[in-house]
Amino acid sequence: MTARISALALVVPDYDEALAFYVAKLGFRLVEDIDQGRKRWVTVEPSGGGVRLLLARADTPEQARAIGNQAGGWVFLFLQTDDFAGDHAAMLAAGVTFEEAPRHEAYGSVAVWRDPFGNRWDLIGPRAD
Repeated sequence: MTARISALALVVPDYDEALAFYVAKLGFRLVEDIDQGRKRWVTVEPSGGGVRLLLARADTPEQARAIGNQAGGWVFLFLQTDDFAGDHAAMLAAGVTFEEAPRHEAYGSVAVWRDPFGNRWDLIGPRAD
């Protein structure tokens, strides 16, 4: 078998609210937005490509309770950049909420941030050798 993970479902309260954040504020690329009647197939990806996010609107109370807590409080998604300082500054200017100041670990620079829905992300830059 040859397989790869192509997308991760991210439960959001509203498609357009999620697009306003990921596409308009963060500069993700809208890949697909297909109307399927009562729901839409909406995928976005970071400007550098990689795994896509399938923006899945919560339709039930149980799904709504999962918004922002899909990883049980852990950092859920990891956004890698080759310009950590520049992207960190741009995200701050766009109003992204960081939980901490950037720190330097053995694997690189990192700062935890949250999207407007409560999902915790790491912004990660490669280790400077």
